[in-house]
Amino acid sequence: MTRTDLHIGLFGFGVVGQGLHAVLARTPGLRARIGRIAVRSRTKPRPLPAELFTFDKNDLLGDPALTVIVELIDDADEAYLIVKEALLRGKAVVTANKKMLAEHLPELIAIQQQTGTPLLYEAAACASLPVIRNLEEYYDTDLLESVEGIINGSTNYILTAMHRDRQPYAEALARAQALGFAESNPALDVEGLDARNKLVLLLAHAFGLVVAPADLLAVGITAISELATAYAREQGLIIKLVAEARRLPGGRLAAGVLPTLVRPGHELAQVHDEFNGLITQSTFADRQFFLGRGAGAFPTASAVLSDLSALTYGYRYGYKKIQQNAHLALAPDAAEVEVLVTFDEANAPAEADFSAVHEQFRSAQRGNYLTGTIGLGQLARAAWLRRPGVSVVRLAGPLRATMAP
Repeated sequence: MTRTDLHIGLFGFGVVGQGLHAVLARTPGLRARIGRIAVRSRTKPRPLPAELFTFDKNDLLGDPALTVIVELIDDADEAYLIVKEALLRGKAVVTANKKMLAEHLPELIAIQQQTGTPLLYEAAACASLPVIRNLEEYYDTDLLESVEGIINGSTNYILTAMHRDRQPYAEALARAQALGFAESNPALDVEGLDARNKLVLLLAHAFGLVVAPADLLAVGITAISELATAYAREQGLIIKLVAEARRLPGGRLAAGVLPTLVRPGHELAQVHDEFNGLITQSTFADRQFFLGRGAGAFPTASAVLSDLSALTYGYRYGYKKIQQNAHLALAPDAAEVEVLVTFDEANAPAEADFSAVHEQFRSAQRGNYLTGTIGLGQLARAAWLRRPGVSVVRLAGPLRATMAP
């Protein structure tokens, strides 16, 4: 099969953009070169000749010699405008911007189908883990039962430091920022929103279900209490931020992102530092586990490089599962989880929200907690979920159906 030469217009020359430039220089067999780079700052020093850079996006979008746009900026709104315009102009696009994709996925899929122009985004899901193309091409949706994993390297680095190294949260976060694993404003990561955006992409390619980010419950790690951490240690468990999507009977599916207690023998208990790990469960292949770095310049650039290589062979996502699974629906009220809730007296959870309360503990010295079973939809709607002093951690175990279809 003949490979096509790629002439790249690159948006952004930060950590990942520089990583991509470096890996392209070391992979001459790809037959891809960067023709122009659009950047925002006019004063920032850069290690490449000044004539390679421009401050006008139209210098890239309007250049017919540039056949591929690689978008690696941190502004999701501007990224959307760039990606949309590039696709409408017939330029193939590779992006790592999961927030932009999650917020505009239905429109971007429609533009691809309208123009026949490919948009690839392996780097937007789990950095170096090759999951999107595997979910898109390998697994038949009727056989795929669930995907679950640690899909945010920044929060995993922080939780590893808190558990293994006994670092306080603020210290672990500062270290993650210093190493470039977390942004100066880390809210997207630590509040679970980045993992939620990635879960939107996984749902589309694993099950053919396209949802808005707001449709999915996301609880981050900022509210994890000292009592919850102590509970995990006493039980011999590890807290991880886990995203899960699970097929339920009757054409329903449940999905969400929650801090989760993980048993030591579980695959995700072995995912440390900035690594990501994803488990697929299917009817006949059983469990398969992907492990790789989920943050950093070269891991993300390697996924961009993989997409560029795929473009040289004319690859594009087929989104076949979306057509095949029009019957599949997101149903948070059809699933339930067991949770540990720690709280202060002023913000106690409403016990009526739980289908069962299993254990209660109150101590003036250590604090209060309860464990119980609650519907995923009910948890998302609970008035107490986001109150100060409330920490919610899922107990070990998968999402499960609450009722017959």
